[in-house]
Amino acid sequence: MIRRTFFASTVLAGARSLLAATGLPPRQLGICTFSCHQHWRAVGALAAGKIDGALVEFRDPLTFYRYARALGAGSVQTPLRGIAPAAMRAAVEELGGNYEAEVRLPESDQALATFEEEVRRAREAGATVARAVLMGGRRYEVFSTLPDYRAFAEESRRILARIEPVARRHGLKIAVENHKDHTAAELAELMRGLSSEWVGVLVDTGNNLALLEDPLETIGALAPFVMSVHLKDMALQPMEQGFLLSEVRPGTGMLDLVAMVARLLARNPSITLHLEMATRDPLRVPCLTDAYFATFPERRETHLDAAMARVKANPPKGEVPKVAGKPLEAVIAEEEANNRQGLEWMRREWAG
Repeated sequence: MIRRTFFASTVLAGARSLLAATGLPPRQLGICTFSCHQHWRAVGALAAGKIDGALVEFRDPLTFYRYARALGAGSVQTPLRGIAPAAMRAAVEELGGNYEAEVRLPESDQALATFEEEVRRAREAGATVARAVLMGGRRYEVFSTLPDYRAFAEESRRILARIEPVARRHGLKIAVENHKDHTAAELAELMRGLSSEWVGVLVDTGNNLALLEDPLETIGALAPFVMSVHLKDMALQPMEQGFLLSEVRPGTGMLDLVAMVARLLARNPSITLHLEMATRDPLRVPCLTDAYFATFPERRETHLDAAMARVKANPPKGEVPKVAGKPLEAVIAEEEANNRQGLEWMRREWAG
């Protein structure tokens, strides 16, 4: 274990030095739509007639692209729903930058035509990469038995096989996020089984902490398949049933983001880093309960002690985001400040 850790640290240090000498173009440093999810919540409230328009600075993917570029994002990752692809392409040409899409994966053969239309529209808008997820929830909250999870894992395999010919035909790379559903090793195994240049991984730098993984374990397993990145820094706090997980401003948490990203860039220099700092209350990870381990019982022995030691060794460096009880106007202002500072930090670290 000591030799493995030393080797990984040496590789990361070398990659980090190489990156510092080269830098990244601005179009590889951006923001994803969920980093502004509180603002999008206001958009929904406006559409429902619950608030006036004073709080809302964007209303659809096109105006969100303009808003994100004004924040300083060189790239914007967002769904294309509700607007013409040509309008997004025109905005990108006018304002510069990069557009990365989001698509919904087809859960059946009957849904494949809808998926293909989303892929076609994304390419028409100028995207060459699109983010996707296999599941919207968290593994330990969605599944209560191991057979239930195994059925989902098998369905995931079928979905990836279903979409690969579509992605290849249209020339759109589908980056599947590690979304607190599969462990890094499980997701990597799915990718090895598919073995396609058109379907890979969107590596989220913080998500798999919720599955008790060491960040280097996650990066090491997923780096060979990386097509895009959600960049987030994390804070950990103990609680009675496990620990609390919070996204914090980059550079203020417990992750060595520069070294992690260097490892990913060493495998794919063209990836775009999209800030995803969700301004919200801490997430509960109840890893000291029996129910948490229903879908990976072996993890109690292999990962729990190290995960709780990591929590103890990395107390928050400052106050973590909390939104409960705050007015929406204050939450949106805090979210924008977090995003502005996050993008500024990314430019300081990586801009060429």
